[in-house]
Amino acid sequence: MNILIADDDAPSRMMLQSFLTKWGYSVTAVCDGEEAWKILCEPEHPHILILDWIMPGIEGPEIVQRLREREPEQLYYAIIITSRSIKDSAATALDRGADDFVGKPFDNAELRARLAVGCRIYGLQNMLSAQLQKLEETLAQVKMLEGIIPICMYCKKIRDDHNSWNQLEQYISDHSEAQFSHGMCPKCAEEQREIIKGLKAQLK
Repeated sequence: MNILIADDDAPSRMMLQSFLTKWGYSVTAVCDGEEAWKILCEPEHPHILILDWIMPGIEGPEIVQRLREREPEQLYYAIIITSRSIKDSAATALDRGADDFVGKPFDNAELRARLAVGCRIYGLQNMLSAQLQKLEETLAQVKMLEGIIPICMYCKKIRDDHNSWNQLEQYISDHSEAQFSHGMCPKCAEEQREIIKGLKAQLK
């Protein structure tokens, strides 16, 4: 898990980076809000953020607010850290879109636990997002099957999007999760028995 740290205080930033690396995280660390925003505008960027409140350029809460406005459906977990009064600042940070708030000086064990919670929540959100996407794809396939499908009136083959003709069961298998257990309806079974009887009679 890659985590973005943005803190203009060098000792705090280096200490955070050291702790997170020790705890097994990959870390990208920057010294101001402008650098943090540039990284967050790149295609591949961290989604777990530890942002100092007061930084040159763009402050932590503003970064979070920009992210929420730019990508309301994108998954982020943002922790704001600050030496300001927790009573005055926590509600403001959360209102701006932050997920958690930690006051300085922070307790290492508490920060580690809060970060673990953030990673779990982000992981669950990712899983739910993937399941939702899969559900939407399945519904799209169902809607396609509900539409007009070209089918041969003689052999009952179906024409696909590439203008190829496929057996009915093959087409349905390719476009849904349906599985077939091949059998024979009573009418067809009776017809096959009559055909076999006729063949046997011819052989006598």
